[in-house]
Amino acid sequence: MFVGSAEGGMGIEELAHTNPEKIKTMKINVAEGIDNDACVAYAKELGFTGTVAERAADQIKVLYNIGKAKDCTMVEINPFVELENGDVMEIDAKLSFDDNAHFRQNEIFDLIDESQIDPKEVLAAKHELNYIALEGNVGCLVNGAGLAMATMDLISLHGGSPANFLDVGGSATEEQIVAAFQIILGDAHVKSILVNIFGGIMRCDIIAEGVVNACKTLKTDVPIIVRLNGTYENEGKKILSDSGMAVHPVPDFETGAKLAVELAQARK
Repeated sequence: MFVGSAEGGMGIEELAHTNPEKIKTMKINVAEGIDNDACVAYAKELGFTGTVAERAADQIKVLYNIGKAKDCTMVEINPFVELENGDVMEIDAKLSFDDNAHFRQNEIFDLIDESQIDPKEVLAAKHELNYIALEGNVGCLVNGAGLAMATMDLISLHGGSPANFLDVGGSATEEQIVAAFQIILGDAHVKSILVNIFGGIMRCDIIAEGVVNACKTLKTDVPIIVRLNGTYENEGKKILSDSGMAVHPVPDFETGAKLAVELAQARK
């Protein structure tokens, strides 16, 4: 999908609200590829005329091919201009890349400057954890993206605010669990942590060992609420019980979310 406007400037969102007719779009069927005539027509919608529109269309096709070949999630050009001699040029550009394409875009991802990235995200990438920082105070450690989203929803429903999305996946190791706690506790806003595990492929005893080791290693006083359900559930609960660690085991998802919110609010 191409989105553009002849108006220029930085306030494209405001323009879309106040004058939506000035926002021009062009949809591309990726199975069929980009069409030259459609690109020329789109260039004219953006204000280019005559042979200049054809030059702009050539640039549009190049942008599409770059985005596709390099696994871009976005290619932003601002401004896209006609020069005095009739040439067309992209004066400035910003490209974003799909993290899932790292394995085939090594040359691009090797250029990453980790000093410009949140250290928590760097650590998450190192341990192959799916982590997104949010602005709340209830940390979340969950297996499975769907359950992680449901966990954040239930925390919000009970008056809390999730501090992160963190999915350890279905085959996490003890080391990854400890790293997950380190990441969550790296956020100073976190006042409680909800561990919500439904063990299918993921074993509850491995999660429990990770929780215990994290408590011993990181020595945190942040309340940790643990809900374990599924594969090796009883073994996991016994590990927590025998550890002597100050964790809060809960019998079900909703009880865990409520308690996590209550404990976070009590520590404000």
